[in-house]
Amino acid sequence: MKELIPLTEIKQYEPKFNELINSFTRYLDVSPNSTKSYLAGVKRFISFMSENGITTPTRDTVIMYKKALIEKYSANTVAISLSSIRKFFGWLESEGLYANITAGIKSPKIDSGHKKDAFTAIQLKAILSKIDRKCLEGKRDYAIFALMSACGLRTIEIQRANVCDIRNTYGEYCLYIMGKGKTSKSDFVKLSAPVLNAIRDYLNARGAVSEDEPLFASCSKRNKGGRLTTQSISRICKNAMRMSGFNSPRLTAHSLRHSAVTLALLGGLSIQDVSRFARHSNIAITMVYSHDIERLRSKCEGVISSAIFN
Repeated sequence: MKELIPLTEIKQYEPKFNELINSFTRYLDVSPNSTKSYLAGVKRFISFMSENGITTPTRDTVIMYKKALIEKYSANTVAISLSSIRKFFGWLESEGLYANITAGIKSPKIDSGHKKDAFTAIQLKAILSKIDRKCLEGKRDYAIFALMSACGLRTIEIQRANVCDIRNTYGEYCLYIMGKGKTSKSDFVKLSAPVLNAIRDYLNARGAVSEDEPLFASCSKRNKGGRLTTQSISRICKNAMRMSGFNSPRLTAHSLRHSAVTLALLGGLSIQDVSRFARHSNIAITMVYSHDIERLRSKCEGVISSAIFN
């Protein structure tokens, strides 16, 4: 096994460092977004080495890095960062460049529970009623919030949607979406009449648009008509929540997806049906929602309290 030139030294010779990163990028057989995430993780580790004067990393370096990450980031972010360097050093070892110093390093346990809260149907209705639909921006924001609430969409799915993705399929209007980790718009959600009307109201106010334009466009002077970023979509949802007095850090755009799944289960739909609706990769994810609902319906605390205090 030949040793790699110390990573922080390589970075001083930009062409050589870029060649190494480019080779790693070509090796990765993942989506562009995943590639970007892996590279960010590798560069974060190299920056950590540089800050600590480390030129030849060892297993102890990775453990020290893991501890530093845990102090600053969530378990999920730490796991993603460690996954990046595992992939990187695994590749380096396969190329005979450096030993895989990440072998046996475990990620912190990620809580399987929900990190965001959900809204009730009454709360969602209250938020929607506060959005001003007299202007183009308000019509857009209302349509986005209604679509995410009723269909449980992620911000990335909203961001990727084009006008042409709304199609009539066997008499049902559907929005075809590119889900998380997907490379094509093979999934779809059905658009109820109120949601479809909200989208049409916005598109009519927007004027003539081509089929391949973003379904929801920016209204800002700097990017008028351009595709919204996921950050902008999150901000639109958060602002709508704040206007109705919901300003908890546990209430975000992703809370709308939690709300949709929870409302579907509370409505008596089967786990299988809701799992397909939510496009969960594993039905066990949907089961977490079901367990939470069953737990809330439990009368244990009431029975215990009655025994103690009555």
